[in-house]
Amino acid sequence: MEHRRSRRAVMRDRDHRTAMQRFRQGAISAVGSVKIKLLICSCIAFSVFALVSRTADSMRWSRRTDTLDIYPVSRRGYNIVINTWKRNDLLKQSVSHYASCSGLDSIHIVWSEPDPPSESFIKFLHHVVHSNSRDGRKIVLKFDINKEDSLNNRFKEIKDLKTDAVFSIDDDIIFPCSSVEFAFNVWQSAPDTMVGFVPRMHWIDQSKGNTGSYVYAGWWSVWWTGTYSMVLSKAAFFHKKYFSLYTNEMPASIREFTTKNRNCEDIAMSFLVANVTGSPPIWVKGKIFEIGSTGISSLGGHTEKRSQCVNRFAMEYGRMPLVSTSMKAVDSRSSWFW
Repeated sequence: MEHRRSRRAVMRDRDHRTAMQRFRQGAISAVGSVKIKLLICSCIAFSVFALVSRTADSMRWSRRTDTLDIYPVSRRGYNIVINTWKRNDLLKQSVSHYASCSGLDSIHIVWSEPDPPSESFIKFLHHVVHSNSRDGRKIVLKFDINKEDSLNNRFKEIKDLKTDAVFSIDDDIIFPCSSVEFAFNVWQSAPDTMVGFVPRMHWIDQSKGNTGSYVYAGWWSVWWTGTYSMVLSKAAFFHKKYFSLYTNEMPASIREFTTKNRNCEDIAMSFLVANVTGSPPIWVKGKIFEIGSTGISSLGGHTEKRSQCVNRFAMEYGRMPLVSTSMKAVDSRSSWFW
């Protein structure tokens, strides 16, 4: 009997130790689980804090009004020069949109149509500018009326520009004001070059060997290679001094060629700026909203004509002034990956 009681006592002790061991293991597992949960919660809290901080920084940047104060008065704002042709509805949309951009100083409409704009149309656009301008700013609106129908008109010298920066734009594309302001800031860091949203490239014509013959390459070539040598003036910033250089200093034969062929004035400007600076342009990332459906680029043989322009202009300069680059300006404040 005593032997049996001793055996039962041993079994009870063993069961007790087993229970205690399981309890300790459960406690350890619970503590580990709590630690893991605490770690996960800490990571989530850190991520939320970082996101809130990033958003707050972005909001502080977007609300700054003194950013341009570090520049001379002549460079605080920019002028928009809109090239248009018999598309009044598109012009109304463009003027209405850009009038709300905070850095805008003036809007100049390049008018080359046979008939001048009507008084009612001019009055309407003035009303649109006044209604959409912010902070009580007085934005100048002017029509630069030309008697001759020429693509060179978009680069004629404008005498009364109060600021140095010119944003050249077509009437059928719109960029958010935030993208325009960012491009303007990029231009301020390199005011002698062209800064724009629409990159293009020239390549040596391999089919003709190394003979100094070139081909014009469109967007898909830029997308595939990441390389460009031009930004088109349909959406680009440049210094107002290039208006005078284009009209008075650039070879007259180039202007005559663009007028005759009704093409390539934008390539001519890229050649001019590259020849002056010896540097490439700067491509800026930005959203593009096309509000028109027709244009010169939609016509047949467009690429071939542009290639002819590249070769003709290189011959006029006696060399190829365009400089290739793969640099791209991206606003890191609004990009997760950059």
